[in-house]
Amino acid sequence: MQQLPKSLQDKLENRSKNGLLRELPTSSSLIDFASNDYLGLSKNKAVFTAASELLVSANTIANGATGSRLISGNHTLYTEAEDYIAQFHAAKSALLFNSGYDANVGFFSCVPQKSDVVLYDELIHASIRDGIRLSNASAYKFEHNNVTALKLLLERHTNKAAEVYIATESVFSMDGDTPDLIAIAKLAKNYNCKLVIDEAHALGVFGTKGEGLVQQLGIAGAVFARIVTFGKGLGCHGAAILGAKELRSYLVNFARSFIYTTGLPPHSVATILCAYKQMESDNNNWEQLRANINHFITTAKTLGLHQFIVSKSAIHCAVIPTNIKVKSIAQHLQKEGYNVKPIMSPTVAEGSERLRFCLRSTVTFTEIEGVLHCLKAAL
Repeated sequence: MQQLPKSLQDKLENRSKNGLLRELPTSSSLIDFASNDYLGLSKNKAVFTAASELLVSANTIANGATGSRLISGNHTLYTEAEDYIAQFHAAKSALLFNSGYDANVGFFSCVPQKSDVVLYDELIHASIRDGIRLSNASAYKFEHNNVTALKLLLERHTNKAAEVYIATESVFSMDGDTPDLIAIAKLAKNYNCKLVIDEAHALGVFGTKGEGLVQQLGIAGAVFARIVTFGKGLGCHGAAILGAKELRSYLVNFARSFIYTTGLPPHSVATILCAYKQMESDNNNWEQLRANINHFITTAKTLGLHQFIVSKSAIHCAVIPTNIKVKSIAQHLQKEGYNVKPIMSPTVAEGSERLRFCLRSTVTFTEIEGVLHCLKAAL
């Protein structure tokens, strides 16, 4: 077998030397403050059973989709799931993708055209950045969550571009914070722009039954496209782009990450549908998540832990500068039984290294208090 080129081997060795080499973790029995399984649906027996029963009732015995959805992979469960998701999110249509990464790359690589401009938050997810790179449109970033900076860019570019797209997230994965979406939606309307919002970390967390922050704020009608992903709050896999029926048709015809890949197998689509139904019907689970979030915030304040970035989401980050220090404290928490991960530079900017706490409906108040007391002692 051929060896890795020396230039690539040097990059690996340099990362290892600096203590930044990524490796796949093994399963852990620690108390989970690391995963995005906000509602605990990844191990929910009711979802598993309902998905199995749905396949049996539909007489569907298949381990794979057999091909692209445009060829042989568009099984009947797709229509049922997409119709349900569109209705749940008060959208005209929904189009399923194999992952959130595929959805964002597919959208941003084909929708903005050469004469268009994309204005995006500087902390936007890597999948959106990659999609923009594949696009022929011009793109400019604005300071994180800075509405004034966005307005200045709009004033500069709206008269020159055929279309202007504004891209942001409702909850940012590395900070857990949220932009002023109402103000951004007003700007998009005033400047006649297309607003695109990634709701990956808002689905299952915000709304009256987990619909997301866009619906909670009542601005769904002002958004051109929403991306909802299912590997977080729904505890499964896949994603959907919500928007007009014409947008759905355009993506089916031009989104390469949709066209040139085998579709999701029937059991994946059945799990997505059943996870949505479980989330919609089990309001107690959603209310417990909100209670846990509020208890975490209150306890952190009581303990004087001022390192936390302000967040009302399920993601709470304590900024602890330097890779050495944040990694050391994370290891201490893990030894005490809490699975908390350090986020180190260059994943985040140098000096803003942090511990990332992901809250779930299935952790207890006692466990929340325990991990925060442990953090205070370590600091």
